[in-house]
Amino acid sequence: MENPQPLHRLGIAELQQGLAQKHFSAVELAQALAARTRQLAHLNGYVDFDPAPFLAQAARADAVLARGDAPALTGIPLALKDNIGTADLPTGAGTGALHGRRPRTDAEVARRLRAAGAVVAGKAGMHELAFGISSDNAVTGRIRNPWAPDCIPGGSSGGSAVVVSAGLVPAALGTDTGASVRLPAALCGIAGLRPTVGRIPGAGIAPISATRDTAGPMARSVHDLALLDTVMAQDTTPLADVPLRGLRLGLPAQRFWDACDASVTAVMAQAREALERAGVVLVEVALPELDALNAAVGFPVALYEFMAQMPDYLREAGHDVDLPALLAGIGSPDVAGLLQPLLKEGVPEAAYREALAARERLQAMYRDAFAQAQVEALAFPTAPLTARPLLAGGEVEFLGTPQPAFLTYIRNTDPGSNAGIPGLSLPAGVGPDGLPVGLALDGPTGSDRRLLAMGAAIERVLPPPAVPPLA
Repeated sequence: MENPQPLHRLGIAELQQGLAQKHFSAVELAQALAARTRQLAHLNGYVDFDPAPFLAQAARADAVLARGDAPALTGIPLALKDNIGTADLPTGAGTGALHGRRPRTDAEVARRLRAAGAVVAGKAGMHELAFGISSDNAVTGRIRNPWAPDCIPGGSSGGSAVVVSAGLVPAALGTDTGASVRLPAALCGIAGLRPTVGRIPGAGIAPISATRDTAGPMARSVHDLALLDTVMAQDTTPLADVPLRGLRLGLPAQRFWDACDASVTAVMAQAREALERAGVVLVEVALPELDALNAAVGFPVALYEFMAQMPDYLREAGHDVDLPALLAGIGSPDVAGLLQPLLKEGVPEAAYREALAARERLQAMYRDAFAQAQVEALAFPTAPLTARPLLAGGEVEFLGTPQPAFLTYIRNTDPGSNAGIPGLSLPAGVGPDGLPVGLALDGPTGSDRRLLAMGAAIERVLPPPAVPPLA
């Protein structure tokens, strides 16, 4: 029986079944998504989309499907963030000096997805050079949230979240250094995974920080995240069926849960009630010295490693652009103000070494917290507020006053990122303000498949993901 939903609302697993049973072809799927992309072009989710190569890839996928024994993702359209290298499509990292340029080769994670049969529909827009959370990019334009076009979609992988949420593709790849997969997933009402650092190869991805960066999948269900994780990480470990009764989850220190806006508070109260009804044991967990350790790690590591590692990326990609030219081409004032001064005065190596030592203490704090509380993951709001319009000076309204957007939105996701542990954001419901809210789960290092399995079980007791008004 054919699926009653339109093609643009089907997830990866449903599309795999439909293609296998010949309910539709890969070309028919690509045509439907290309038409939808034209219809919703005003969201500016893509920085590069050309229907001709998209349809050509789909035609080749149909030929592979006709022969039988096709790889798992054959014919499945995906979008890739503009900093993930593709030799056949521009990879501009959202910045002026690289806009429209193509690297020599695909990033390794893109190669793996293509080898599994995936069709790259296009390149998704992002905050310039991935240094920000609004995806308000002066080079490639403002990316708009399909729930409310005057609101930010989150970032830096804002375009990746938008094209999934709006139904332009069933899934996309982003990158996450401090929030950049999970935050836009939460603000756009989809699911996103930040893998353990090092689980996904970073070769061919324009970097911020090898210590903090990771590519991560975004989709409308945890099951689809797991399908992509299998290919991206080359990990075929099946997801366990996790009983919720007796599952111990930690509620971290109050700073994660306090001072949230009314919509986040309302949805989180309902989520906690649903978890407890299902038998989940919620345990309060202390994270001593969290804020001090996190502050000691974040910016020193990111800024030092960006300046050290970006020249290597530019050379390996084959770009005739050096670091000064790259920084001179920045168009977004917030990114220029952060990075251009580093040419004159960068982060001292001694400060960087101190930051790495603080990171080791942060990682030990998380290990101890999981072990002592005997919890499998920490649960908290992905962000303390829903999507907002961006105000002058990079601020957003929060609890009645203008606040710095970047620091406000990454408050809850940044510590786990600096520790390099895996994090998952699930759509938890729509708040009284009509905007989606995300529930975050952070797990111990290397627990990615277990975290996905828990997320799949928890997803079943949360409200089904809602469809954005514009989608």
